[in-house]
Amino acid sequence: MEASDLSRTYRLGASSVPAVKGITLSIARGEFVALQGPSGSGKTTLLNLLGLLDRPDSGTVRVEGRDGKSLSENARSDLRRDRFGFVFQTFNLIPVLSAEENVAYPMVIARVPAAERRDRARRLLESVGLGEKLGVRPDLLSGGQRQRVAIARSLANRPAVVFADEPTANLDSHTAEEILDLMRTINESQGVAFLFATHDPRVVARARRVVLLHDGTIESDVRAEPS
Repeated sequence: MEASDLSRTYRLGASSVPAVKGITLSIARGEFVALQGPSGSGKTTLLNLLGLLDRPDSGTVRVEGRDGKSLSENARSDLRRDRFGFVFQTFNLIPVLSAEENVAYPMVIARVPAAERRDRARRLLESVGLGEKLGVRPDLLSGGQRQRVAIARSLANRPAVVFADEPTANLDSHTAEEILDLMRTINESQGVAFLFATHDPRVVARARRVVLLHDGTIESDVRAEPS
């Protein structure tokens, strides 16, 4: 994934608020990257632009050679479905569906055959330690368990990149550590890139690359030394 000269400004009444200003950034397969910065630095806006959830005012996001800005909404939706996964701080699970059904839902949209999506959903839930919670709805799961379901769901269509917006914000310290360890294991074992927007120093400490944002621009882009 390559972003070039991205800018995005929002209107607030009569005022214009520049959220992202001329950012150029690339994310390679298998990276584990933290977008760090204070509130208002542009982290979530940049994540949304890279994940094709929002369109830039100027600049481009290229995903496997395709320019996201020039695509129709349907084509952008298909690209998100097929190549990206998303994990949010509020979990965003469907309350009336079981854990298994939540994980299978992206595969329903992708028209994966029923037997395959059932098998894949169960294997994904087993891989995040929830093999015994297949039929349980979100309201009967702990916060950490809900986030594990969300991680499994993000992997349902075998994405190249998972975008995670403050994924530890609503978790206690111990659970947050477990979730980050799980994500790092998935990253290393499956080669899935993870891109975090975060304030959490625990996420930053685990990242192999830290992109520091300030006032909508990249202040620094530092790769960790191999351990």
